[in-house]
Amino acid sequence: MADCELVVHNVQHPDGTPCDLLLAGERILAVQPHEPNRSWECSVFPGNGALLWPSCLDSHVHLREPGFEHKETIATGLQAAAAGGFGQVMAMANTDPVNDTPGTTRFLLDAAQKSHPQGPALLPVGAATKGLQGQELAPLAELAEAGCVAFSNDGNPVSNTELFRRAVEYAADWRCRVIDHCEDPHLAPGAGINEGRMSSRLGLKGQPTVAESLHVARDILLASYLDLPIHLAHISCRESVELIAQAKQKGVPITAETCPQYVLWDEGLLEGFNTLAKVNPPLRTPDDVQAMRQAVRQGVIDCLVTDHAPHAGHEKDVPFMAAPNGISGLETALSLTWGLVAQNELDAADWIRLWSQAPAEVFGLPAPSALTAGAPADFLLFDPHRQWDVSPRSLASLGKNTPCLGASLTGRVSAHFLGGRCIYDGNAPLAGSH
Repeated sequence: MADCELVVHNVQHPDGTPCDLLLAGERILAVQPHEPNRSWECSVFPGNGALLWPSCLDSHVHLREPGFEHKETIATGLQAAAAGGFGQVMAMANTDPVNDTPGTTRFLLDAAQKSHPQGPALLPVGAATKGLQGQELAPLAELAEAGCVAFSNDGNPVSNTELFRRAVEYAADWRCRVIDHCEDPHLAPGAGINEGRMSSRLGLKGQPTVAESLHVARDILLASYLDLPIHLAHISCRESVELIAQAKQKGVPITAETCPQYVLWDEGLLEGFNTLAKVNPPLRTPDDVQAMRQAVRQGVIDCLVTDHAPHAGHEKDVPFMAAPNGISGLETALSLTWGLVAQNELDAADWIRLWSQAPAEVFGLPAPSALTAGAPADFLLFDPHRQWDVSPRSLASLGKNTPCLGASLTGRVSAHFLGGRCIYDGNAPLAGSH
């Protein structure tokens, strides 16, 4: 085809057919049945039979800059996103200064454009309250005009329900949602371990599941009363998903996310005071994990997020209660959740929905590429058989704080294209790795 500039040769389309993807500029020129022996007059990128998926959207990440560049920078965080298969990431506001002014929002967007002009794209999440202090609303209109796509008080839940109500109402005026970290601020906030058998064994004060479900119930009642959407962050336990399921059956405009850790791992991973598995909300019981898997499968949970929370190595190498919460997850998330597809817990359509289609729908963002002629050339190639070792060297993120460290995973992004350009080639050496 005369206009073709690049052929991505031999990939498996989501419909299950082997194909060759022809690109021209920023769009897909054609999708043709795979021709093994055809000679092409344009450049060829070997797909090697990899799975072809739309580029993914992570609607909950922490990129740390400005203020905490020893943990992560916008440049390294976006490089990790590219390697992980995420063409867009929604960056939370808990930076220093907090993203509660248009100037900070513009700084984030400018830094992303300078470091990654071809993408991934950084989508700022503005602070719901000034300084994330829960005392006074941030200037939501000005933040939306500057480029914020949602609002959240992140790890500092707004306990003042009247203030939270006003945040939801004002955000709706700009067709934005408030993302709420559901946690009662008085029930062992940020404990990093579930209240139960493991916390008793380790002699630690744990956080009960009711600390989460109480706020879930509040938000459901408020969303119902206002008839306005609220998005619930990183849901982790059975009680919460039961409340969400009941609310959705009644038509309450509530949406929810969870993370790979809550559908894969339980509190047993904290054995030996493992700070790499310390996260907020904490890992729960095996029963909670099964409930979360069912909720993801049935659509009670709308989307998956990484809650990428990088920390410097020395910050986790301290006594358990002194260690910060968080897991670095951008580069392992697709590999880990692909394991659920391999185990028939999810199918491939679920996987695409959870990581691409649903988050775009929830936050009113452009739909992912349809991977058809004329669609944006925004896609990733995923090798479901590729085995790789998770090590400091294999991760682009400055945060190496993952329970997967030292493990071997199966399945990895082999290439990532945005606007027809390859922003990540898994066969190329990792720049700056050490």
